[in-house]
Amino acid sequence: QQRGVSLIEVLVTLILISIGLLGTASLQILSKRSNFEAAQRTTAAHLANDLFQRMRSNRQALVDYLDADGSGDASPGTAPTKDCGSDLVSCTNAQLALFDIEDWEQQIVGVESAEDGVLLEPSVCMEGPVGGGTGLYEIAIAWRGQMAHTNPTINACGDDSGKYGDDNENRHVLVMQTYIEVD
Repeated sequence: QQRGVSLIEVLVTLILISIGLLGTASLQILSKRSNFEAAQRTTAAHLANDLFQRMRSNRQALVDYLDADGSGDASPGTAPTKDCGSDLVSCTNAQLALFDIEDWEQQIVGVESAEDGVLLEPSVCMEGPVGGGTGLYEIAIAWRGQMAHTNPTINACGDDSGKYGDDNENRHVLVMQTYIEVD
């Protein structure tokens, strides 16, 4: 008659517990990646809405916002001639638009940090009616995500930049549109 636990039973138990712990660890890693991707998407949406609000408050200079888009690489250009961020400074609509774009691009570049999990290597593309009149405006923000996926065809923003992998497998894109009516 046997008493106690055999060595084989102990090894089988250890193997089963190890498999369970490995599964739990892989779920934890997947969860962290998903949270990182969600943080990136949330930040991109917040930044796009911020620019839309700036454009709505300065409707007479919509064409200046579109012209300032430039190459779409989301890198700050030269500083505007006037700091329109103060209530004490008087700026024209065009100067305010240039200030808004520069300040907004600084925000995009400023949030680029792997630790924060937001917008690595961003690209920005803007479209709107010719001449900046009443109509539908679109902001597309592309960034390098951690999780590879098939290349999104929703928008070509950043598609040929080479920043998102050989086949753009790490290119993540958020596209937002809004209708702005000029008075």
